[in-house]
Parts: sequence; C-alpha cells; structure tokens
Amino acid sequence: MVEDKELKEYRDLLQPPEHFEDGFGWKSVIGAIFIGFLMMPGSMYLGLVIGTGIGPAARWVTIILFAEVAKRSYTHLKQQEIFVLYYMAGAAMASPFSGLLWNQYLIQSEAARMLGLTQFIPSWVAPQPGSESLIDRTFFHRDWLIPILLMVGFELIQAVDHFGLGYALYRLTSDVERLPFPMAPVGALGTMALAESTEQKEASWKWRLFSVGGMIGLAFGAVYVLLPAASGVILSEPVRLLPIPWIELTQVTEDLLPAVATGIQLDLGLLFIGMVLPFWAVIGGLVGFVITLVANPILYEHGILHRWHKGMATVDTVFANNFDFYMSFGIGIGLAIACIGIYEVFKGFGSAELAPFRQRLQRLFHPPAGRGDFSIWIAIGIYVASTTAYVALSALLVPGFPWIFLVAYGFIYTPFISYVSARMEGITGQFVSLPMVREASFIAASKFFGYQGIGIWYAPIPFHNYGKATVRWREIELTGTSFRSIIKAELLVFPVVMLASLLFSQYIWRLAPIPSAQYPYAQELWHLQALNTLLLQSATLEGYSPFFQALNLDYVFWGLGLGSCTYYVLGKLGWPILLIYGVVRGLGQSTPHGIFLEVLGALLGRYYFVKKYGLAWRQYAPVLLAGFSCGMGLMGMLAMGFTLIMKSLGSLAY
Repeated sequence: MVEDKELKEYRDLLQPPEHFEDGFGWKSVIGAIFIGFLMMPGSMYLGLVIGTGIGPAARWVTIILFAEVAKRSYTHLKQQEIFVLYYMAGAAMASPFSGLLWNQYLIQSEAARMLGLTQFIPSWVAPQPGSESLIDRTFFHRDWLIPILLMVGFELIQAVDHFGLGYALYRLTSDVERLPFPMAPVGALGTMALAESTEQKEASWKWRLFSVGGMIGLAFGAVYVLLPAASGVILSEPVRLLPIPWIELTQVTEDLLPAVATGIQLDLGLLFIGMVLPFWAVIGGLVGFVITLVANPILYEHGILHRWHKGMATVDTVFANNFDFYMSFGIGIGLAIACIGIYEVFKGFGSAELAPFRQRLQRLFHPPAGRGDFSIWIAIGIYVASTTAYVALSALLVPGFPWIFLVAYGFIYTPFISYVSARMEGITGQFVSLPMVREASFIAASKFFGYQGIGIWYAPIPFHNYGKATVRWREIELTGTSFRSIIKAELLVFPVVMLASLLFSQYIWRLAPIPSAQYPYAQELWHLQALNTLLLQSATLEGYSPFFQALNLDYVFWGLGLGSCTYYVLGKLGWPILLIYGVVRGLGQSTPHGIFLEVLGALLGRYYFVKKYGLAWRQYAPVLLAGFSCGMGLMGMLAMGFTLIMKSLGSLAY
C-alpha cells in the first residue's frame, strides 16, 4: 500500500514502551462502582435524548475525580491506573439493558404492525404486546425472565470472548507482522496527557487545554441538554433553544434539491470530532456527500427515487430513498470497500518474503517480557469455546435454522474477515466488513432450506469481526499497561454493569414511555430504525416480502463498479488513502446534517491549529475533545439527576 503522509503522522505519535506495569487495584474497584452507578444513568439518558451517550465524558470525569482525590491524599495515579479506569469506563457505558428497551419498543411499534411482523417476534426477545410488564413499564415481571437470562448469558460469553480471537490476531498482526496501527495512538494519547498533568505540581498546558474544552462543554451542555430537560419537567413542553436532533430543512429545499434530506445538526461536539478525525477522511466524506447531493435530483427525475414526494422530512426521505435505491447501492459500495481491503491484504502478501515471515512467526509464541501476555493457545481455546456456545444457543433458540450456517459463520467467515480487517486496521486504520453476508445467508436458508420466521435475526449467532479488537490491544500496549490488568478489570466490570444497567433502565423506563416527547432523539429516529430493521427481517418469511421489492441487483453492481472505479482512479491520481476511503464511503446515503460542523472542525484543525502548534496538535486535539465530552457529560448527569428528582417528587402522594 502506498505510503501516506497523514497516516505516517499518526503512526509516529507514539512508540511502544519498554516497561509495563499493573494498573489494577482498589482504586479500580471503587472506580467501577462509581462508573456503573453514577456515570451509566447519565449516558443512558443522553443516548435517548440527543442520540449520543457520555462515553468519553464518563472516562474523563472518573479519571479527573480520582486524580484530584489522589492528590489530596498525597499520592497520584500512575499512567497504567488511569488507563484501567479509562478502559473500565468505556466497557461500562455499553448498557446491556438498553437493548431490551429497544426490544420492548420494537415489538409494540407501528413499524411492526404496518409490516405485519409483531406476532413473529419471539417471546424470548421481549414480552408480547398486551403483557402487564409492557403496560406497567417494568422489567421486574415474570414475562421478562427468559429475555433477561438470555441477555446476561450472551453478555457473559462476550466478556470472555474479548480475550479470544481478537487477542490472537493482535499478536499476529502487531508482534509478528509489525504493522504500525496508525490510529491507535489517538486513543492512547488522552490518558497519557492526563497522566502527565497529574504527576506535575503545576498544571501543564495539556491540562489547561482539557479545562478549556471542559468549560466549553459545560456551557454548551447547559443550553443543549440541561435547559430542555429541566424545562420539560416543569413545563408542559420542553424549551429548546437549539433543535434536537437537528434543524429540519428538507421541506425548505425540496424544490431546489428534490429527494435530498437536508438539515443542520448543531451539536458542537461534531466540531471537535472533526478536529480529531484524519483531515482527508472528513473531506472525503464531504466529497461523497456532494456527489449524492447532485445525484439524488437526477435519480428522482429519472424515476428511480419514485417513492419520495414533496412534504417528506428527513426520516421519511431517507427511508424512501433507501427503499428505492440506496439500500441496494450501499450493498455494492460496501462490497467495493471490502474487495479493496482484501486486495490490499493479499497484495501485501505477494510482495513479502516468506523466509523472514517464518522467522518473525516465532514472536507469536515468545511475546515481549513483562507485558502480561497469556498463551496464544489459551486465546484460541477461548475463541473455540465461545463460538461453540454461540452455535449451541442459536440452534436451541431457532431450531428450524440450518446448523451448518452457524458453524460456517463462526469457524470460516469470522476468522477470515477478522484477519482481513485487522490487517487493514494495522496498515491504514480502516475497518473492513462484507455487507449483507449475514442477511444473504438468512435469506438463502429461507429459500433453499425451508426456514421460515424471524427468530434468527435476534439469535446470538457467531457472526463477528474482531478487527477493532486488535486496535484496542495496541492502545493498551502503547500506554505501558499490563494485559493482566485488563483481564481483572473485565471480570470486575461485568457484575457492576449488569446490576446498574437493570436498575437504571427500569427507572428511566418508568419515568416516561420510550420513545416519547421526553426522549426526543428516540422519538425522532427509532421509527426509521425500526422500519429499516423489520424490512430486512421480512425477507425470511413465507410469501410477500418488502425486502425483495427493495433489493435490486442492478443497483448493487452499480455500487460495486462505481466504488471500485473511484478507488482505482483516485489511487492512480495519488490522492491520500483516507480521502479515497472517505469518498467511497460517502457515496452511500446517510443523514448528512452533521457533516458541516465536522468539516469546519477539520479545516480549523489543519489550517489554524496545525500551523500554530505544529504536528503536536495531533496529540492535543484528542485532549480538547475529551475535555468537551467531559463538560457535556457533566451537564447530562446534572440533567438526569434533576429529572429523576423532580419526577420522583411528582409521583409522591401528598
């Protein structure tokens, strides 16, 4: 793969340390409880209100609080202890019961009734409509027993599975093949900068930058999150100075740009994200969006986007366009990206010498001393055991589905695509996946093996891509944290997350129906997500399926051909790799409302801050984003606390 200047800048930000330390201790135990019972509810609430949780904010708030307590106790947090807290906070923010909140909506949704699928959703996914548990909005009911037990079982297998194939591929791609993983330093730099500030008596400029971002996040969060939440409790309708999730402009521009979803998302966090993301990846996304901006009116004039009509807003426009064209075209685009990744992987093998590779292979069994590695055979054993468990559970829950597909998912497709994706992450920082493979196999099982139903769409099939996991292990290595610390942290976080997720999901659901006006993001977008989800699931039912009406193989080949040609032409022109991927990905339709602030952030970062601070800005931008996320998260938690208190007082009998 051609050397790329911007990738090299990211790659050279950090080098692996020579010394590793254990970062797990009593501070980690207290941190897990703090994260689960104070941070998680705020993240869940923000996810329903504005569509994003407080993920990064939870990490930074935890680290800052513990660092300040440590200072006043005449001690300090080691860099490794900070990273363990950071890791646990990230793991704890994925609330398992949020999936059950989605399931309860899906089974009662207008989309399910409209497509006639309500009765086909299995009872082990969510109680059937009419259940007292849905009427009373409570998980503490016998109808939820099986769904909750299954969910806990799946999560337990997943927790163990983190140390399986993903770790083995990391050892292969990082230790043996010595791939650079150019985007991994971005994830590690924030904790390292904060660790540096905790060890100094006087705050470093990085700490000051974090504080600046935090104050901006507090000010913006007060207007964007706190004001609507507080006013919604006191008044009949929330007061929103900034529309959530966006300013709707589709109906304003429909004469000039027919069949184009337009709007502006005023989430300031997008500006900071644009500063952190690689510049050419953001610009590539903009170029792809401009192409679709021109293409949609042409497609509409030629009758391809025929379901769109004037008066449609963003959600209806995106769904109609997906049904007519972009679902099929997007499959082709995804295939093009996957084929490009596979081609680059095997091209790299073709140019490599086998003899040096055999010598490097010895590193697979002799990892660096002190890093806390465990045997590669243990990792492979975990992968085999977890995959077997997935296969057995799926076969038990969906007895009519051919088991040979399940075996192929786990032991053929998953290792192949995971290795391809891991190598692409290691070379260019790009994730690779083959689109619609799972869906196509489900449909094949329905048409050729007689399977009828939609239960398989909810089963825990062993269909995974562990490419991202290799980047996470690389981040751990770059911070000098012993891998054994992460194993202990994972074992600690699991029970805390389960208990906190149950309690706060129950409480949030009891406050108001989900979705409802109290949760504007869910109310605005869950219907679109349900329509897209159930449209696919209808493909495995007997008789008419809207999915086959939406699927057009000609459009699939258009996407495959255009995506591949775009990559080839731009590659021949010598354009940056990340720009090429951005353009190819941008050719598929999405909600473009946030692209403007992202591009503005990318331009500010490249043409102002890089000129002012040099390449060191690559290290500073993640810290600024972390500070902003921290401020937003604090406002989110304050809004959550205010809402819970006021709702609780309102429900008391006087």
